[in-house]
Amino acid sequence: MPRSFRSRLILLALSAGLSGCGTVNEKLSSGMGDYVPHWAGGLPADAPPRAGTPQYDAYMKERERKRLMPAADRAKEEQAQKGGAGSAPGIAVR
Repeated sequence: MPRSFRSRLILLALSAGLSGCGTVNEKLSSGMGDYVPHWAGGLPADAPPRAGTPQYDAYMKERERKRLMPAADRAKEEQAQKGGAGSAPGIAVR
C-alpha cells in the first residue's frame, strides 16, 4: 500500500506543477512570437502589425485608402512601388 500511495502522490504533484506551466506559457507565448525569427517559426516579414498599436492604426488607414481608390489608380501605384523597389527599368535581370 505505501508504494501505491507514493506513486499517486508523485502523479498528483506532477500534474499540479504542469497545470501551472500552462498559464505561464499562455501569457509568454502571446508576446514572444513577435521576437522569434521567421525561420524558427515566428511571424513572416509581411505580417500586419498587432491590433491596438499605432502601427496597426496607420496600416488600417492605408488599407482603407487603397480600398477606396479606383482600380486603375491602384494598379499604377503598385507598379510605381515595384519599379522603385526593384531593378532599374529597361535592364533585364538574368
